[in-house]
Amino acid sequence: MTSPARDPERISRRLPAVEERSAGGIIVDVYEGIARIAVIARRNRAGRVEWCLPKGHMEDGETLAEAAAREVAEETGIEGRVLTELGTIDYWFATSDKRVHKYVHHYLLEATGGYLTIENDPDQEAIDVAWLPLAEAHRHLTFPNERRIARQAWQRLSGSE
Repeated sequence: MTSPARDPERISRRLPAVEERSAGGIIVDVYEGIARIAVIARRNRAGRVEWCLPKGHMEDGETLAEAAAREVAEETGIEGRVLTELGTIDYWFATSDKRVHKYVHHYLLEATGGYLTIENDPDQEAIDVAWLPLAEAHRHLTFPNERRIARQAWQRLSGSE
């Protein structure tokens, strides 16, 4: 008997795997002596609100850092300058025709201008945007891997790395 993992018919039905890269990050502004970051809210497929870091796809010819700055500005309204890379998150998900191994590269950005708005989000995925104190952001972000990135940003900025 053939094991299910080695069944040729089952293997042929397995969806093809592709790799995708995105970029985004933590944009920091200091207001009244408190470091704060811009985060966005979106609805997941079940309709629940998730608070997350701004991120998105790369456009032709962009570096990861350029994509991060553009995506942050589009989704939050806040323009920024990339300071350093914070880390990469990877995860798998499936669509109707493929399995996707997604890599999201996160950067630390310094706010240089703009104002909070979701009006510039071309995909209109964001339903809200807010400033959170960086020291508390990990308590509000939905995904554990993004909470880890927020803690890394806090450690980097506070010098406690």
